[in-house]
Amino acid sequence: MPEKKPSETDRRLRHNYRLARLLRFLNLVMGRGRWNPKSLAAELECSDRTLHRMRETLELAGVPLYFSREENAYKVRSDFAFPTLHLDTDEALGQGTAAAIAGSDALFLGPVADATLRKLVDTAAVPVRRVLEDAARLTEVLDLKIAGDHRQRETIRVAQNALLGGTMLAGTYHTPHEPGPVTWTLHPYRVALVKQAWYLIARPDSEDRPRTFRMLRFRELKTLDRPADIPADFDLRAYFANAWSVYRGEVSYDVELLFSPDAAAVVQETNWHHTQQSQPEPDGAVTLTFRVDGLNEIVRWVLGWAGRVRVVRPVELRDLVINQHRQAIATNSTHS
Repeated sequence: MPEKKPSETDRRLRHNYRLARLLRFLNLVMGRGRWNPKSLAAELECSDRTLHRMRETLELAGVPLYFSREENAYKVRSDFAFPTLHLDTDEALGQGTAAAIAGSDALFLGPVADATLRKLVDTAAVPVRRVLEDAARLTEVLDLKIAGDHRQRETIRVAQNALLGGTMLAGTYHTPHEPGPVTWTLHPYRVALVKQAWYLIARPDSEDRPRTFRMLRFRELKTLDRPADIPADFDLRAYFANAWSVYRGEVSYDVELLFSPDAAAVVQETNWHHTQQSQPEPDGAVTLTFRVDGLNEIVRWVLGWAGRVRVVRPVELRDLVINQHRQAIATNSTHS
C-alpha cells in the first residue's frame, strides 16, 4: 500500500515547528549563556545531525555563526544585526530614557534594563543606535526613593508571572497592623507602582473583595497550580477611586487648602491628585481643591507644608493637622 502523503496542514505545521526550533537555536546562541553542541541538542531535544542541519541553514541565511574553541560555545559575530523596528529619533530617545529610569537602583531592574537596551542597540541602525546609547548615557536617575530593597524584585517577578499565567498566589505577609505573620491565598489582579512603593492588588480566596498588599511585606510568595479568577474588566483607577494614595477611606471629603504666596508657585508645579484644581488669589496665594476618600494619607502631605498652608475645609482635616502639630511641639519640647 502506498504511503499516505501528509496533508497541506501537516506540512505547514512541520515547517512552522522547524522554523520555531531554528529561531530558538539562534536566540540561545545570541543570549548570555554558553551553548556547545551537546547542551544545544539537549535543550532543543534534537539529534546531533539535526543540530548540524540547523547550523548549516543559519549559515546559508547569512548568519555569521562560528564555534569558539576558547569558550567552547557557539557564537554569532558581534557586528551582526537583524532588521528591527524603524524607530525615529523621539522613539529612540524615549527608549533610552526609559532604560535609564528602569536602571535606577531603586527599581531593582538594572540588569534586565541593561540587557534589553543592549539588544535594541545591537539590532538598531547606526543613527538610532547612537541615540539609544547617548540617551541612556546622558540621562541619570539619582536618589529615587522606593520602599524596599533588591530582594523585593523576586517577589514582584513571582506576582507578575502569576498574572501572566493566570494562576493563584500563596504568601506569608508581615504587617505592623497584625501581631504576627498572616498567610494568604490570593487571586492576583494587578502589580502597581504607586508613588514610592510597589503594591499587589489581589482578592483573598476567602473574601469577595480585593485588598491592597505592600510588596515588601511579603516574606514569601509563590505561585500555585490553581487557576486564578482575574476579572477582565478590573479598573485600577476605579478601585483606588479618590484615595490620596492607595488606601481608600470610607468617607469622601471636599478639601480646600490655601497656600501662601511663597509656596504658591512650587505647589502648583506638581499634579498631586487627579481631582486637583487651582484658583490663584489676588495677593499671590493659591487655593487648591481636591476630592479625596479618607484623610489619613492627605494629612501627612499637608503637614509637609507647615507654616505655608491653611486648611479651609473640612474641619476634620484641620483638627488632624492641629493635633499633629501639637504632638510634634510636645515631642520636641522635651529635653533629655
